[in-house]
Amino acid sequence: MTEVALKRTPLFEAHQKLGAKLVGFAGWEMPVRYEGTLAEHQAVREAAGLFDVSHMGEIFVTGENSLEALQRLIPNDASRLKEGEVLYTPLCRESGGVVDDVLLHRIALDEWFFCVNASNIEKDFEWIQSKIGDRAEVLNESPNWVQLALQGPRSVAILQPLTPFLLNNLYYYQFAQCRVTDVPVILARTGYTGEDGFELYIPKEKGLSLWNALLEAGQKEGLKPVGLAARDTLRLEMGYPLYGHELSDTITPLEAGVGWTIAWDKGAFIGKEALEKQKAEGIARKLIGLETTEGIPREGYSILMGEQKVGEITSGTHSPSLKKGIALGWARSEFLKGEKEFSIGIRNRPVAAKRVKPPFWPTHVRKKT
Repeated sequence: MTEVALKRTPLFEAHQKLGAKLVGFAGWEMPVRYEGTLAEHQAVREAAGLFDVSHMGEIFVTGENSLEALQRLIPNDASRLKEGEVLYTPLCRESGGVVDDVLLHRIALDEWFFCVNASNIEKDFEWIQSKIGDRAEVLNESPNWVQLALQGPRSVAILQPLTPFLLNNLYYYQFAQCRVTDVPVILARTGYTGEDGFELYIPKEKGLSLWNALLEAGQKEGLKPVGLAARDTLRLEMGYPLYGHELSDTITPLEAGVGWTIAWDKGAFIGKEALEKQKAEGIARKLIGLETTEGIPREGYSILMGEQKVGEITSGTHSPSLKKGIALGWARSEFLKGEKEFSIGIRNRPVAAKRVKPPFWPTHVRKKT
């Protein structure tokens, strides 16, 4: 059986030169760590980290009927977006299950783009094209972009000297088209860490120069390149879902705790009937957060009440910030009423776990008040 070659981002050789450990992820050969997961995680929480997230996808939707088409495609309300604003939304199947969770950006009146997960680029494009391609133009532009994420409390101090654009004109989930050094970019105040920061969408041929410019500008601010391992511990401390773990084709937004993304009153959208039925009948399982003071919870471990299995861990790790185990997992709804004592089966023994409401760590994004 022939192995499929892993794809590489335009920054692959830069990662090699930095001594990154490279692993296969979602069909890509990506840096999992450079200096080490703990140091990289701490840099993002205390200073800043730079991520190559060019494996993510960019799908553009344009045309005079694009808003109407998007409203029928997604559960969230695209009409809420002004130009330069971003919306988090699932893409749902007719069953209510999630094709992907995405960020929708409104560039202009009739011009939009989705940022989609790396493992789902082709699937998402085919899905969107099949559902709205007769009413809007849908283009998969993913090969043409490099995406970088600059995250952490020193992000503004690092980035502002490189751009004439006033960064504090942007709030969380807003974006602008501007120049960083001499490079035209789409600059979004978004991210997957809970810290203030930016995601930069850069023409492919300019990605390496901007990566280098940011690393150089951030030296005195404590900036470190950050790999996928710390990206995962950072997102889990925020309780953010990861597709394939907390969301999937067989998991609905209601089960995953992101029911707030559903605009019930906006009219018809794909999956609405199934989601209304699930809401009316009751949700059989729900996503919860758990903390442990010993052991490290991992995906697939059982959530227990006494000796009875009542759920399963979907994502778990040792939190570098909290110095304890944290996890997200499914639990059957009938076991979630009132104060309950849970445990997690870690290495064939139950370890006490406290139910907590995510995020596990406070967010520091710059929201408009």
